[in-house]
Amino acid sequence: MINDLKEKQIFVFGSNFAGQHLGGAAKQAKEQFGAEEGIGEGLTGQCYAFPTFDDQFCKVSDERLKREVFRLYNTCECNPDKEFLLTKVGCGIAGFEEGYIKSLFTNPPKNLVLPDDWILQD
Repeated sequence: MINDLKEKQIFVFGSNFAGQHLGGAAKQAKEQFGAEEGIGEGLTGQCYAFPTFDDQFCKVSDERLKREVFRLYNTCECNPDKEFLLTKVGCGIAGFEEGYIKSLFTNPPKNLVLPDDWILQD
């Protein structure tokens, strides 16, 4: 669990497109790291909102998840001075299978830190 952030670290949490950060890591992002209500995708506060629910609080499609991974990777690459700390997005309240979500994060940028048990061993 991530409890503190250094100055150039970004907390990546699962969100919804409505930007209502009510529970789990989203609530932590809002209360501890400045995630703003109404922003459900991208950089907000010292965070990155990774949508796993749409604005009606339904799970996003597999295609949408893949686009969101691409968008996060692009944001990491555009901000090489920052370190993005990925939580297990989609694996809590959204209810996606952890193995499936983990499989989406192949070849991450160097400044994206995966959860410890998601790091692939050679």
